[in-house]
This record gives sequence, C-alpha cells and structure tokens, in this order.
Amino acid sequence: MTGSRKLAQSLPLEISAHVRDISHPPQVVLAPSYPVLALVSEMLSLSPFIGLCAQDCSPHPEGAYTGDVSAGMLRDMGCGYVILGHSERRTYHSEGDSVVFAKLLAAQNAGLTPVVCVGESLAEREAGTHFAVVEKQLKASILLGGVPEKPFLVAYEPVWAIGTGKVPTSEDIVAMHKHIASVLSCATSGGEFQTPILYGGSVKPSNAHAILSLDGVDGVLVGGASLKSDEFNAIISAAAETRK
Repeated sequence: MTGSRKLAQSLPLEISAHVRDISHPPQVVLAPSYPVLALVSEMLSLSPFIGLCAQDCSPHPEGAYTGDVSAGMLRDMGCGYVILGHSERRTYHSEGDSVVFAKLLAAQNAGLTPVVCVGESLAEREAGTHFAVVEKQLKASILLGGVPEKPFLVAYEPVWAIGTGKVPTSEDIVAMHKHIASVLSCATSGGEFQTPILYGGSVKPSNAHAILSLDGVDGVLVGGASLKSDEFNAIISAAAETRK
C-alpha cells in the first residue's frame, strides 16, 4: 500500500526501458496497488515483456460486496496475474487457507494466473514445524480439489524475512523449495509438475543473483526493492543472468 500516480507513471517506463535493452529478458510482472492499476496498465501497453498483476482479489465473481474487487474486473483492466494468500493478508485480515482457495478458483475462472504465497513465521521456524506449516498451506490453499488444471505459481515467503532484511540461508531456501516441489509432485498422478516456485523475502540487488542461482528457485517476489527502478532493474538483470 504505497505509491502515487507520479510513481505509477515513471516506474513502469523506467523498468520497460531496461527490459528492452536485455537480449533475452526474464518474465517481469508488476503488481501495483488498486488505485493505479489502470494507469500502470496504460504505461505498460507498449511493452510486450512486462505483465500486470493485482495484489489480491475477491472470492466472489460479482455482487453486493462493497469494497471488494473481483478477478473479472482485474482481468478487464489488463491483469494477467494476482497475488493470493500473502502473509500480510493472512495476518492482518485473518484470511485462512479456505479463503485463499476460494480466491484461487475465482481468479482461475476469470482467466488470471494466481501467485499463491506460503510461508512460516519465526516461531514456527524455530519450533521446527516450518515444513509441516507450508505443506498444510499448500494442500488447503491450492490442492484442496486436487492439482489445479489451470496455471498457477507458488511463492515461498518466510514471514520473518519480509521487509526485515533477514534472509534464510541458501540451504534453508533450497530445502523448502525442494519440499514444496515434492508436495506438488506427490499430488499429481504422474508425479511431475510444471509450476514455477518463487522466493520472496527481503530480495534486493545484493542477494538476488545468489538466490536466483539456487536449485529450485524459478524467480523472486520482490517487495520494497521494486519501488526503486535502479534496484528493481538490477534484480531483473540478475534474473536474466541466472536464467535456467
């Protein structure tokens, strides 16, 4: 919940210019707040390399839900993606796994690709229950009706690393991404899946290359560093350099 019309006009253009200079750019998606979605969509209209994402959506397709924004509305505004189950939604708005799952269905029915966030708190990490916590979130937020047939992404974001500057060790990140991949694979009849798994949590230019180079990390979900074009562009460059 940050930004302004001025930022929404300048930031996409600065990022687009950088992406155009990369010979084989990675997939880049911007997720601005609701009030400037339409403006950012307009700014991105000339950039085929950058997608548009919303930060949340309603589980309802339409109706008397004042204050909510439906997945269909987001699709109509040019969004291709939507973030669901972010730890701040789960914490500050008491959104449980069942709500996230309902939103996932609504998003996919509207033609959006959900980016479903999972992750443990510091207390859960220290108690050694982090694998079980994330597995429960995966099964109840995504796999409740089996593996979705339509595309989705998973973003692992340890809650204790978001905006704190703290980053799990490389071994911790690889282990959790491997665990997520295992849970998803076990849920499929053939034991294979094509779902990208992103890492989120204090990603910045100084650590992006190392994180993106790790086995099982298919991309990053960037927070504060995405609000400064020089920092975000450096992360985009790191993604291009480590492209798997």
